[in-house]
Order: sequence, then structure tokens, then C-alpha cells
Amino acid sequence: MDLKKQLETHLIQIVRERDPYLATAGHFFVQEYIRASFSQWGSVEIHTFEVGSKVCENLILNLPSDSQTGKDNLSPILIAAHYDGVPGSPGADDNATGVAVLLELARIFATQPTRYPLRLVAFDMEESDLLGSKDYVAKLVQEKQKLRLMMSLEMLGYCDVNPGTQEYPAAILKKFYPSTGDYIALIGNLKTFPDLFRLRNIIRKSGTKSEFLPVPNNGKIVPAVRRSDHAPFWDAGYPAMMVTDTSFMRNPHYHKPSDKIGTLDLDFLTGVCRGLEEGIRKLM
Repeated sequence: MDLKKQLETHLIQIVRERDPYLATAGHFFVQEYIRASFSQWGSVEIHTFEVGSKVCENLILNLPSDSQTGKDNLSPILIAAHYDGVPGSPGADDNATGVAVLLELARIFATQPTRYPLRLVAFDMEESDLLGSKDYVAKLVQEKQKLRLMMSLEMLGYCDVNPGTQEYPAAILKKFYPSTGDYIALIGNLKTFPDLFRLRNIIRKSGTKSEFLPVPNNGKIVPAVRRSDHAPFWDAGYPAMMVTDTSFMRNPHYHKPSDKIGTLDLDFLTGVCRGLEEGIRKLM
């Protein structure tokens, strides 16, 4: 199956204004598209939460581990992407790319399971102070659920090979990381350090440039690294990481009407998806 074509097919459906307040038709369309895509591979669990009088939905697909190499008692790897958008932007990179990869990982791991059970989650209301993930994490904590790892897929498809196209939230980072915006970043709390190192190396071997950044104190000294659905998991003590093209540190179309499919590098996005698949399969 042509992975690049599959990702593009998802993007065509998802890239549209989908702010949950001002673009309710687009938001509902994408929500139903995710639900239909997930339902091909299993029963879709709906986690509802309220924001004022508005009822919101996180969509969840649980996939079993490989019956031969997996074990029933292993904690799941949770892979997530938010599907809501900001007013006035079709949100191609933010975060249609993350959702497209989430849907493809669902297809891949449903047909060829890995040793860990997987939980794929499409979060709502990320753009409204991470409300979807915050509510879901509260549920996990209350039920004392454990996770092997949480991965937030946050903007995966913008790439620029020109020098000087990559910015950083702290000046000191410029001394250690590239000036070209042509890599995928893995940003995790200290609990994920071995996973960051392993995933970075596997993604590089698969042919996509990758860098990793472990952050202490749940990222509070560099607030920019907390701006996605991994942050509530950090705060609750879970091992969690964000997979990202670094968002506004690279992409000039962030939260703008110009965030369209034509600005994306679909070869880069495809490489990220392939690298993540390989990396998740090789997690110990």
C-alpha cells in the first residue's frame, strides 16, 4: 500500500476549518471521519467531557498486542493527536498531519500488531488549553491506569532544508541543534530518556533526520515545549513525549489561513510515519 497516498487521502478530508465553536460543521465532519476510520479496526470508545454547556469527545481505539510476542499484562503505549483547530485556519500541519499519521498507525498496527497493546486517541479541545487531554488524564489517574509511554503527535509535516529556518525557545539550544528545519523532534520528560534515544536512532536509520530533547521539571523552564497534549501526562507523572516538526519554531503558517496542504512536505511526513512505526515496534 502506498503510505504517502494514504496520508494524502486523510489530509484531503481533515484539512478544513474545524474550530469547535465557529466551524462546527467542519469539526463534526472530521470527528466522524476519525470515528469511521478507527471503526474499521475495532470498537471505538468515546470519552465525553463538558466545557461549559458544550459536550466534547475524545475518540479512542484500543489495539491488542501481538499474540505471539506480546504479553497480556503489558501496559499500553498511548499514541495521540488532537483534531480540533483554531478559528480561520484549515490546520494542515496543525494538526491534520498528526491525525493522518495516527489513522495510518491504527491501520498498520491493527493488521500487524506489536508486542505492546496500543491505545490510539484523537483528542478534542487541545487548542482550548489542552482540555481534552486534561480530562482524560484525570480519568486515568482516578482509575490508577498505567502507561508504558504516551506519544503526542503534534505537527509532523513541515520541512525546510534552508539554513536559518529553525528557531529555538532558548538561545542555548542553538549551540547543540541544527539551524535547518528538516528534522523531526522528540521532546520528552526525563522518564523517557531511553525511549527518546532509541526512537531518535531508529528514525534516523529509517532515513529521516531526527533530534531529541529531554526536559527536566516537566518542561516548566521552557514553556514552549508544553504546548501539546503530552503536558498533562507529564504533570500526572506519566512517561510522555511530543513528536513534532517544532511548530511555530519553523512553520511560518502556524495558526494562519495559509496552513494548507500545499505547504507540507509529504515525503517528509511519510518518512516520519515510517520511522515511528519502526520505532514503536522496537520499544523494549
